[in-house]
Amino acid sequence: MYKVLLVEDELVIRQGLRELIRQSAHSFEVTGEMASGTEALAYLKSDMPDVMITDIRMREMDGLTLMEKVKQMYPDLLVIILSGYGEFEYAQRAIACGVFHYLLKPIERHELVAVLQKARLLLDRKYGVSAPQLETDSDAMEAGRDARKIIRDVKEYVKLHLDGDLRLQTVSSQVSLNATYLSQLFKGETGVLYSDYVSEARIERAKWLLTHTQLKIYDVARLSGHQSPKHFMLVFKQQAGLTAGEYRNQFNPHSSLS
Repeated sequence: MYKVLLVEDELVIRQGLRELIRQSAHSFEVTGEMASGTEALAYLKSDMPDVMITDIRMREMDGLTLMEKVKQMYPDLLVIILSGYGEFEYAQRAIACGVFHYLLKPIERHELVAVLQKARLLLDRKYGVSAPQLETDSDAMEAGRDARKIIRDVKEYVKLHLDGDLRLQTVSSQVSLNATYLSQLFKGETGVLYSDYVSEARIERAKWLLTHTQLKIYDVARLSGHQSPKHFMLVFKQQAGLTAGEYRNQFNPHSSLS
């Protein structure tokens, strides 16, 4: 198990990264979490990780300055830089400092996993671990299965609770994951945002109710999880291209207009 040091001043992002690594990179373990470059340097005086993942923008000391100092202590330490900024100057300076990889936020699960797989290959060679590619492929397959199961569970929960509370924070607690991590995982596995998926599922439920029942429009809105009939009518027209009444008349002519 290779050790990872996370350096990120935003607690939610740090927690999300930790869960992302725990769920998807089984050869790595987060053994240290620091909120600043100063804390990280103090930690590194008594422990040496195999990989350091650090944000660029932090209070007290930015990630690139931290990296420059760390490289003086541990020249071979693999450093992954995270940044919400795409300016080329940051990439240039990071490359000059010997960064292992440079990732832009929001971090995509598959991108981080791919980078850590490359890191593992280097570390396996460094420590003489045999058959690294087979082990890496095995880890990737297991991580993929875990991710797919989580997304299936989320979709099933959404299907059963379309008229209830489907906020990301609520659903993430049902699958015991950090909300930020679940958001990234869902987008990475499905290609769509969680919020867009829920919105589409609720509209599909409304369409079914409109064509298979004679419920009033306000009941259709309530049972499909919309905030109010007015909000439902607006969203339905935007997504279906018809008002709820027009949709019912077109696809369920035996039902009376609500």
